[in-house]
Amino acid sequence: MDSTAPAACGRCGTEVAPSLLACPACRQLVHSAELTRLAADAERAALGGDRAGALAHWRSALALLPADSGQYASVARRVAALEAELAPPPAAAARAPSLVRRGGVLGTLALLAWKLKFALVFLLTKAKLLLLGLTKASTMLSMFASFGLYWAAWGWRFAAGFVLSIYVHEMGHVAALARYGIKAEAPMFIPGFGAFVRWRTHIADPRRDARVGLAGPAWGLGAALASYVAYRATGVALWSAVAHAGAWINIMNLLPVWQLDGARAFHALDRRQRWMAAGAAAAAWLMTSEHWLGLLAAVAAWRAVAAADAPDEGDWSTLWWFAFLALALGAVAQAVAGVGAGPL
Repeated sequence: MDSTAPAACGRCGTEVAPSLLACPACRQLVHSAELTRLAADAERAALGGDRAGALAHWRSALALLPADSGQYASVARRVAALEAELAPPPAAAARAPSLVRRGGVLGTLALLAWKLKFALVFLLTKAKLLLLGLTKASTMLSMFASFGLYWAAWGWRFAAGFVLSIYVHEMGHVAALARYGIKAEAPMFIPGFGAFVRWRTHIADPRRDARVGLAGPAWGLGAALASYVAYRATGVALWSAVAHAGAWINIMNLLPVWQLDGARAFHALDRRQRWMAAGAAAAAWLMTSEHWLGLLAAVAAWRAVAAADAPDEGDWSTLWWFAFLALALGAVAQAVAGVGAGPL
């Protein structure tokens, strides 16, 4: 049967083209049964306290409703209300700057220490989500293709650690999207180029988009830290190599260009904050001597000069996460920079 052929409306018998969401004659909804199921699932999720799950179901329902219908407007209001509930409070963005202003250097060190611990603990407590992506055939097949390429270049043990580091980075995006009720596909690997995650919902709020973008390097930092801890515990040079490579690839992702994570973060920064981000990257470069941070500082400064797309009011939370990730990733790379390669 041709799936593109018009179907008959169940109420009035009028032919309905596959692209339509409602009967042109009687306005009967084409996906009424699916919409009923999604509404019930959303209500169950809300009653269970899973607001992100409820938001995901209502967003799926929104895609099946005609934009000019009353049902669409009603569901859109539910989506907006849930998005507002899931958004971080405005005061949270100012906490980190005020802490550093009050505590000076000690406050900065305390903030970095807390966030460093948070990154590792956060990664370790997300084991269930990490395993979920490995159940997808498309992810596993593309992962094995990348593994084979890196195995040929650097040996199978390093290849396995490097591919898993990239996977953890991508799952950071998936976790952040799930927090906002956005369904994303499992990561797809491109041998020699990394990996990516797809989702269909457009994120209109630059602050949320920045959080989704920076979640990748944040989880990548957790993977690099786990490798560094393994190196310190075992003395095996393999782990230092994986930690170093993981830190490098996540610093590269902070570059505010093209579709990299840093570019999405910079969409939430005003001109002054972009200069501060460039300064933070430069300071991290001077402190760690990691050359990728020098490139990051230069590109960030260029984006600060060409700031036509900068918002009038930037997001402080995004700035501080960007600065922290640059310094923390540089510190991990520096910590293992002098370690010999050893047998991998």
